[in-house]
Amino acid sequence: MRGALADMALWAALAGACAGAFAGEETIQLHDGSGRELTAARCATCHSLDYLQSNAPAMDRNTWQKTVQKMRDRFGAPITDQEAQQILDYLAGSYAAKP
Repeated sequence: MRGALADMALWAALAGACAGAFAGEETIQLHDGSGRELTAARCATCHSLDYLQSNAPAMDRNTWQKTVQKMRDRFGAPITDQEAQQILDYLAGSYAAKP
C-alpha cells in the first residue's frame, strides 16, 4: 500500500507541475514553418513551448531526433512515426542553433 500511495503522490505532484507550466503559454510564439501547429500541439501536451526555445542553442538535428524519440519512448508521447518526422523537420529547421 505504501508504494501505491507514493505513486499517487508522485502523479499528483507531476500534474501540478504540468498545470503550472502552461501559465502564459498563449504568449509564446513559435517560428513560422511547416509543422509548427503539429509541433505546438504535441509538445504542449506535456510541457511548455518555452522548452523548445530555451533548448535551441544546444540543439542540432541529431539532438532533436534523440529528444523526440526520448519523449515517445520514455514519456509515452502520443506521436506517430509520421508526426515525429514532421516535428523533427520543423525543430531542425527552426530551432537548431548548431550546424
